[in-house]
Amino acid sequence: MGEFSDKVYEAVRRIPRGYVSTYGDIARAIGHPRSARYVGYALRGNPSPGDVIPCHRVVFKDGQICDNFAFGGSGVQKKLLEDEGVAFVNSMHVDMDRCHWTFASDGLGRPTDIDWAAEMEE
Repeated sequence: MGEFSDKVYEAVRRIPRGYVSTYGDIARAIGHPRSARYVGYALRGNPSPGDVIPCHRVVFKDGQICDNFAFGGSGVQKKLLEDEGVAFVNSMHVDMDRCHWTFASDGLGRPTDIDWAAEMEE
């Protein structure tokens, strides 16, 4: 996954403290809008979790965090996010209205550097 993973890690580095993005946000931001699952695979292989590549800031599209965070076990992702000031609506879901951060887009949530007409013709 080399080049793909490198793009994922670079995108994740851009998520500010106190905010989260989704696997789908990352996939769209790197030009692979149908590859959210592969973003997860790339993050599972994160060579520098923590402040270098803050994969704990990536959640599911409904704001759900991972039940068994790959880099520390159950409860670690929530603690890391809470320590950064991320708000939760319940024990497993981030308050996406307050804490969802997206990448530069065209107003539809799509990165502006992709030919979307060509992408959707597949």
